[in-house]
Amino acid sequence: MKKLLCLAALFLCFQARPIQSQEKPRPIRGLLVVGGCCHDYNTQKLILTEGTAARARIEWTIVHQGGITTNSRLPLYDGNPDWAKGYDIVVHNECFSDVKDPKYTETILKPHRDGIPAIIIHCAMHCYRDGTGEWFKFCGVTSHRHGGHYAFDVSNKSPDHPVMKGFGPGWKTPKGELYWISELKDTATPLAVARNTEKNVDEVCIWTNQFGKGRILGTTIGHYNEELADPKFLDMLTRGILWTTAKNEADYLLKFDPTKTKFRWETKVKPPETKEPPVANPVK
Repeated sequence: MKKLLCLAALFLCFQARPIQSQEKPRPIRGLLVVGGCCHDYNTQKLILTEGTAARARIEWTIVHQGGITTNSRLPLYDGNPDWAKGYDIVVHNECFSDVKDPKYTETILKPHRDGIPAIIIHCAMHCYRDGTGEWFKFCGVTSHRHGGHYAFDVSNKSPDHPVMKGFGPGWKTPKGELYWISELKDTATPLAVARNTEKNVDEVCIWTNQFGKGRILGTTIGHYNEELADPKFLDMLTRGILWTTAKNEADYLLKFDPTKTKFRWETKVKPPETKEPPVANPVK
């Protein structure tokens, strides 16, 4: 009888053990910051969030602030050292070249230096020219200007890197505004270059950067909606999100066929013309 009682107790104990969950990890929590001059951010915020969320398990928060000027201080950052708390990654797609307060810049940079990953897109490369050069260290490149508007050829220089997986040997952008890179930082690694037909040189246009503890991906591609909405760009951006956050593709990638999906941005009308940002003064 005692044997039976012991067996029964053992059975109940085994039954009470929790079964390991086979559920996927929670979605990536992304923060997209948009606003400022020179771009159709109302459409771009849809492209970037819907396009990546269709490809991977990402939940987005969008902060669109600052109007269309070049000198706005965003309420998100201003006096708020915890602005990035709770997010796994921040995508910077803002354009505020004339905000020149180093303390404000440091408020933005500190969470990334402390380990929050980031993706920096196009005009964000030209932001926060406060004279210290700290923003350019975060970006991984220094750029003060761009050339003419034309479609350019992108060459994949690192096909084995996770970000460039599936990108193929190259891509002709549908439109473009190519940034001229004056310096690639020692902490940055080029992944792709674009042909500058005005200077007959290659400009780095996709790269990785290490900023303190933060893993960064930068790209100067993205002036036009047509560039951002291209499946080649969105595939690369999605892989970049997974790489910067060190997530396993098997846990986060979704099956997706761009030919069978209609996004909200595809129904929007052509945006109004926007002015160009001022040329930057070189940092000494």
